[in-house]
Amino acid sequence: MGTAVVRFGELFLKSEAVKRFYMRTLEQNLDYALSAAGCEHTIEVHRDRILLHGPDPERIAQAAARTFGAIDVAVCTHTGTSIPEMGEAALERARRHLHAGMTFAVRARREGVEGYTSQQIGAEVGSVIYEAIPGLSVDLTHPDYEVFVEARPFGALIYDERIPAPGGLPFGTQDRVLSLLSAGIDSPVATWMMMRRGCRITHLTMDGGRWQGKDVRDAVIRHHATLSSWCPGHPLDLIVADMEPFFDAMTAAAVPRYRCLLCKRFMFRMAEAVARQEGALAIVTGDNLGQVASQTLQNMAVIESAATMPVLRPLLTSEKNEAIEIARRIGTFDENAGDLSCAAVPRRPATQADLDAVLESEGRIDMDGIIDGALGSLRRIRAKNGRIVDPDN
Repeated sequence: MGTAVVRFGELFLKSEAVKRFYMRTLEQNLDYALSAAGCEHTIEVHRDRILLHGPDPERIAQAAARTFGAIDVAVCTHTGTSIPEMGEAALERARRHLHAGMTFAVRARREGVEGYTSQQIGAEVGSVIYEAIPGLSVDLTHPDYEVFVEARPFGALIYDERIPAPGGLPFGTQDRVLSLLSAGIDSPVATWMMMRRGCRITHLTMDGGRWQGKDVRDAVIRHHATLSSWCPGHPLDLIVADMEPFFDAMTAAAVPRYRCLLCKRFMFRMAEAVARQEGALAIVTGDNLGQVASQTLQNMAVIESAATMPVLRPLLTSEKNEAIEIARRIGTFDENAGDLSCAAVPRRPATQADLDAVLESEGRIDMDGIIDGALGSLRRIRAKNGRIVDPDN
């Protein structure tokens, strides 16, 4: 049996009652993640660390490192708290990495253990390594190798490689939001960022039928399945709304340069109706200020006036390359996404639209009738643990 240690950060800032709730949720989510990964395990929860025990600690650590609320995970050696025991464990790890000419540092921490200070742990464990491996030197600023030694009431933890985890709040500790999911880069990242803040998620996508590129549907479903891998054990629903009748009506009646604004106003009205059915408290979009014509500040104000519930835009001030970097990291970026075009996009979209003019153009479309029709034909696709488990029906 081996051990992995989970560190968490922001949870410490909460009141004791809230922290207990967050910790219970984090423990449950770790259990779900390890079970989904097929890892035999037991979980040991302490005030400031969670220990995961099992026969394959490397697999356990990799699975746990995708759990919201954790800041990093490390495979560790769990020993007694005497300095000789800690020194022996640290040396065993150091031998795998250090050789003559390299520099190293011992990062020591003591909490709830008496008889020595953190500085003494660092000095004495460092001496064990220094004396056992010839040709080393100590560098506390930029060492070639670091070993971490923590002495705690439940034992000592010795590790030398931290796997970064997403941080944030445990998934499920916040209320539900409805996230508009498209085939592009930004909306899956926006969903992931809200999941990272603990929000439960329902996805909504607008199916444009013949107005959308031939690869849009597959890309949306792929995003949906990938995002479900970040909340293992929790089903993630994608609601599909038929938007083709709206495109037909809009292109026949509306001023072309207002099409993108009318399209997004329709999406917001549709999203609000679905959100109320799903018990969601806000709408999430991948909007990024100034990125495209519909995302100028004035145009966003025109669009948002179609909704009465909060609209959350976690990417609002991000650079495009920042969203791409996150998309790559979470698995939703596709180098060859295919045909994701929209045939309704005008050649010269309005960038500073007047609300009255947009409303006048919108008045030529039977918005309420189209929304009622779409609400009557919603389809649901469920994903879990990175796979579609209930296809469109």
